[in-house]
Amino acid sequence: MLTWLRGKSGSLMVKLLLGLLVISFAVWGMSGQMLTGVGNHVLAVGETRVQVNEYRLAYDRQLQLLSQQFGTRISREQARAFGLEQQVLAQLVAGAVLDEQAREMDLGLSRDRLATLTAEDPAFRNASGQFDRNQFEFVLRQVGMRPDDYLRNREQLAIRQQIVDAVADGMGVPDTFLNAVALYRGEDRTAEYLVLDRSLVEPIADPSDGELRAWFDENAASFAAPEYRALDYVKLEPEDIADPAAISDAQVAEFYETHRSSFSQAEQRTISQIVFANEEAAQAAAARISSGEATFDQIATELGRSTGDLTLGTFAREDVPDPAIAEAAFALEEGGVSDVVAGSFGSLLIRVDDIVPESVRPVDEVSAEIREEMALDEASRILLDVYDGYEDARAGGATLREAAAQQNLEVVSVPAVGANGLDPEGNEVAAIPAGEEVLQSAFEAEPNMENAPIALGSSGYVFYEVTDVTPARNRELDEVRDEVLAEWRRQEGRRLLAERANEIASRLEGGAAMSEVAAELEMDVQTKRGLRRGADDADLGREGVATAFSIPVRGVETIGSNEGDRQIVLQVSEVFAPANASGDTLPENVAQTYAGGLGDDLLDQLVTRLQSQYSVTVNQSAVQQALSF
Repeated sequence: MLTWLRGKSGSLMVKLLLGLLVISFAVWGMSGQMLTGVGNHVLAVGETRVQVNEYRLAYDRQLQLLSQQFGTRISREQARAFGLEQQVLAQLVAGAVLDEQAREMDLGLSRDRLATLTAEDPAFRNASGQFDRNQFEFVLRQVGMRPDDYLRNREQLAIRQQIVDAVADGMGVPDTFLNAVALYRGEDRTAEYLVLDRSLVEPIADPSDGELRAWFDENAASFAAPEYRALDYVKLEPEDIADPAAISDAQVAEFYETHRSSFSQAEQRTISQIVFANEEAAQAAAARISSGEATFDQIATELGRSTGDLTLGTFAREDVPDPAIAEAAFALEEGGVSDVVAGSFGSLLIRVDDIVPESVRPVDEVSAEIREEMALDEASRILLDVYDGYEDARAGGATLREAAAQQNLEVVSVPAVGANGLDPEGNEVAAIPAGEEVLQSAFEAEPNMENAPIALGSSGYVFYEVTDVTPARNRELDEVRDEVLAEWRRQEGRRLLAERANEIASRLEGGAAMSEVAAELEMDVQTKRGLRRGADDADLGREGVATAFSIPVRGVETIGSNEGDRQIVLQVSEVFAPANASGDTLPENVAQTYAGGLGDDLLDQLVTRLQSQYSVTVNQSAVQQALSF
């Protein structure tokens, strides 16, 4: 509880104070004024008072920290369930008793020391690392705090720190304690174990009707039928109101001409290239090819280029990466070789290996696609008109079915569905648009009442209505006899196996050797070496490792297996202390953590004693007033 009091540097405490005020900006108010109009203080310790605004600031700070921990904004009701109000009170009481002790001891802080602590805080320094008054005032203005208020609170924290340092500063941990920690952390163990499965207790005799009924009556809630709801829904998306038949031949023809490129495949050419070291080499190769002395491929071979090295790719004209190559390639006949081209990466020759002519799909072939696309475009344009028409019809008293019929929308009925999306037979109901959200809302809705539509993607809606409710009920044994019998067998098998494991454990505790027991059961003894405290073993699990460290050498324990309905009988056979274990072998932060813990314990004891020494009065009405702002 008191760790927040133990900052060693003025910087840390000032940051804590500023962080508290930043988060509580709304409490101070956009104009920088503190809460006023509440005459009572929240708590009193002797002559020390904690005002309403101080409680609210501390509360908002803790609420923000709790929200960060859970990754979501915590509501006031949730905070109350966490006991946040009382936690904040406890923190303020701890600070107030220290303040009262400081007052009685007549502790104070000189103005020079207060100025030094303020100047040391990096938040108030400029780019050259010096205290900057303008920066000081800017930071405080950002959190809505006056300089005098800051200095008063800074002085109060520094005075408290004098008491904290007197109690806990320089706290060290005895070497004997750290040596014991090193032995504890470094110990490893060897465990032997047997893995027992259901075959040891099978076959399991079926229960009598009376036994099964008695067991069912005790566990009836596990087999209860959940609540089911019947509902109607209407989906409104562009495809639900699109009418391709309404698109005329003239509209199709106009669209085709306007978007002709969409139905065309541009001419494509497969291009090969040879890049030369310089233009002179390229010109010489071009002359040899032109004269018939050599072919394109022969030139490539002479230069040590393979076929794969030559191929640039197959492109439409606008897709060729180099405009110079595009211009040359699309001027050649198939198989033709260009003159020297000044490409982006040097002088080169190109050859067109293949030409795929431009192709255009005829209008008759694409008319259906055009009608579908135009109908969807039109449907998207008028979708909100249809939405408004449906809502107007409902507002005028029409039922869901009547309103849907007026807009030519299809109504889908779901006879019965559980909150989990399954029907009474356990089958998944056909996909409901925005199914999870629709079901959640439907199970909160009143039957036969209009509900707000649920958004579907960026341009759709689902309207729904609950038409019937089948309440949850306990099933009769005859309805679920097979399920009940299967579950009884599973649990009975686990019970019998646990009993058998306990019997084996008792034999081992009585002195029987695990190898002897294993031989009788015709199974092997498993061994785990080098188990370390806190580990998570693949076979034993974290629980099994913890069990191995909870019993002495030759101790025996039974645990559940990681692999289904199995039992493990485990016995520790060896314990090894770490060699040369001492406090010096521990990481530095371990000793610091224990030292901090001991210091915190002393502070807790001090605060507890001071609380018994001073009269502490809490004003719950003022607390509620503070939380109402």
